[in-house]
Amino acid sequence: MTARSVFPTVYRSPLTRAARRWRGATMLALLCALTPLTPRAAPAMAAGDVEAGKTLFAARCASCHAVGPMATSGFGPQLNHIFNRRAGSLPDYDYSTAMKQSGIVWDDKTLATFIASPGNTVPGTKMRFWGIGNERKVADLLAYLHTFK
Repeated sequence: MTARSVFPTVYRSPLTRAARRWRGATMLALLCALTPLTPRAAPAMAAGDVEAGKTLFAARCASCHAVGPMATSGFGPQLNHIFNRRAGSLPDYDYSTAMKQSGIVWDDKTLATFIASPGNTVPGTKMRFWGIGNERKVADLLAYLHTFK
């Protein structure tokens, strides 16, 4: 017994093949017609989930950093009002020289880059952290930090 006799092929008429080709060509033409010719700008950072950011902050950041009404700098600087703040500018924390001289003003982009890889963003930083490479988690964390303005 051969494979051909066990699995017989189904005969398709030429009309069926032509109909499939026509349907595929029609779908392709329709897709091209509905696709805008100008590229859309992707958002710089997707909106994050505040609750997921709160959980992530508690697990990965809270051992060194504080947020909230009673937050003070400790092992790391407090992170209230971090957006639009110059890096290394809090008077109650002893920043590294590299951080003070970095010239960074924290916004979503600069903070996301720093969270992903602190040592590469500011070589010589005192922050000993491997970073968070998952963009979704970074967006969640930033959404949480935005609640402390």
